[in-house]
Amino acid sequence: MARPSRRTSQRGQAQAQPQSQAQGQAQAAQAQPVPPTQPQATQTGGAQQNQGQGNNRNARNISGPQSALTDYLASHNISANQIRRDADQRRAAAAQSRQAQQDADEDEDGDEEEDEAGPSTETAATRNETAAEKAKRKQKEQQAIAKIKASKAFKKRRRNAADSEEEDEIARALFEQMAQPLPGQMDNCDICQKRFTVTPYSKKGPNGGLLCAKCSKDAAANDKNPNKKPRKATGGGARRRKMQSNILDGTYHIGAKPLITLCIETLAKNVDRSDSLDGFPDHIMDRIARLFSKRRLLNPHTLNLFLQPWTTMINIYDGAKLSADDYIRIFQVASSLEDFKARNAIQFKDEVMDYVLSRDKLELRSFYLYGANLVSDEMWSRFIKEKGGPLTGLRVYYTDKHFGDEILALLPEYCPNLQRLKVYHNQKVTDNGIKTIGNIKSLKHLGIHVQSQITSKVMAPTILSIGEKLETLSLRMFYNADDEVLAAIKKSCRSLRKLRITDSDKMTDEGFTDLFSDWKNPPLHKIDFEKCRHLDSTQPRDNLDGIGLCSNGFRALMKHSGRKIRDLNLHACRHITRQAFEDVFSEGQRYPDLVKLEISFIEEVDDFVVASVFRSCPNIREVNVFGCMNVKAVKVPRGKVLVGVPNAMGMVIEGDD
Repeated sequence: MARPSRRTSQRGQAQAQPQSQAQGQAQAAQAQPVPPTQPQATQTGGAQQNQGQGNNRNARNISGPQSALTDYLASHNISANQIRRDADQRRAAAAQSRQAQQDADEDEDGDEEEDEAGPSTETAATRNETAAEKAKRKQKEQQAIAKIKASKAFKKRRRNAADSEEEDEIARALFEQMAQPLPGQMDNCDICQKRFTVTPYSKKGPNGGLLCAKCSKDAAANDKNPNKKPRKATGGGARRRKMQSNILDGTYHIGAKPLITLCIETLAKNVDRSDSLDGFPDHIMDRIARLFSKRRLLNPHTLNLFLQPWTTMINIYDGAKLSADDYIRIFQVASSLEDFKARNAIQFKDEVMDYVLSRDKLELRSFYLYGANLVSDEMWSRFIKEKGGPLTGLRVYYTDKHFGDEILALLPEYCPNLQRLKVYHNQKVTDNGIKTIGNIKSLKHLGIHVQSQITSKVMAPTILSIGEKLETLSLRMFYNADDEVLAAIKKSCRSLRKLRITDSDKMTDEGFTDLFSDWKNPPLHKIDFEKCRHLDSTQPRDNLDGIGLCSNGFRALMKHSGRKIRDLNLHACRHITRQAFEDVFSEGQRYPDLVKLEISFIEEVDDFVVASVFRSCPNIREVNVFGCMNVKAVKVPRGKVLVGVPNAMGMVIEGDD
């Protein structure tokens, strides 16, 4: 025999306790004498009722132990349902008597209620007032109306009144207006009589009350002659935000806008009325395309404005709303297309590239594709082989794991006229691809930004091979660049106008000094050495080895290219000292072509350094000083913009002197 568990025994004990209690209560009840006035029929009826309840329980298949209270009530012939029914009958009788009393009161005061206003009558009828309370309320109303008649608002509205009756009506209207509930209180809607919370925007109803939200919308929709006040002009907050946005975008213009800019903005506002953009020169079409993309106006409908059979250049700066069929339509209509540029070309897929290859008469000179990561390597290979002959510019951005070393290996053979090559944010190009770039002898513009680690031993020979004709060299996030790369640039480059090497912590100040000392290259127009600095979290300020662009390299740079430089980026080159800035921007030095200067996150830049920059650079338009905590109260000349000042006045200070 199985031994019962402890939990089962406890459950049995728990069930046995209420049963024993119920039996004890039943025995006590039997011991008590039954009142003689109670008939036997009641007991019989109670037993039958209990039996009927038991039958219902069996019919519904509801099982379970009965409580002690249930057994006690059953033993005394007490029905809980009967008690509930009796209570409901008493409540109904009380409600009927109360309603009859209210109807009688309304009949007695019918004449007085007809003279009073609607909202006040309804309020008085809903509450049971005695005669004394009603008289007191009327006395207070009369006192309030008397005060209203002595107010300025009443006198102002009484000017058009003819007799005393109209004056009373005006006073009553003002009283009811003052008696309306305040915002946050509850009130009944003047139309649908539903309860709602009053807000400061609740509208008045036709009877003088307030309307709920739904009735307010319906009333506004049915109002044929809305009395709307003219909108007041807003403050200068929106204008200031727009100005700051334009400054960060590089499109900010001091003074009045040129007529061409105003015409282009007007065109963008009325683009739905435009039929064609035929007859505009290429640089105007480019500005229109930029503005359309900035305002998210470029879509399949507005794309037709740029498509003509004789169109030779199409620039799409935001193709997110275009589909693959739209790109195919571009090459269908513009059969004479030579320069194609598409940014955010997500839907530029293999089928689009296949159609481009099928157009025999299409000869592209410049091909710019940004974000087309769905084009396979096979299609890129076919494009280079079939359309690479007339190509002079090829720029590919964000292709992820496509367009790798095998594609770059085809360029020297199939693109003999290639002058501009840019591979940006690429995950597939390695050292082998960089080596093959050195075989493209016609290159004048080279831009490399790859995710793999390119070594200086590979990049330096490539620069030596093609550096003689190079005009721009951009090596973004080239972590392994060292002095060997700088030496190759100095030895081979003779026509360089733009130089960018960023995020390197291996080049030294001595290498920069040697590069710009006795360099036979003409002065550079644009230099970008962003984040070329020493990195050591344990000793961030100590740079004993002179890593990165430091003071001597900065002096040599400005001595070589200062008279022609236009854009200088020294972002986070934090080892340039204050003395070096004072020497470069001293009182006798002038840099007339410098327009933009980036010196953010250089610790020793202060108000004096910034003031010296404004003095030595008469044509400078923008100076960025983000993270320069010592710049506090510099005085900005009129027409100059100082961006990134760490103060509570804002991000930008525009000079007004």
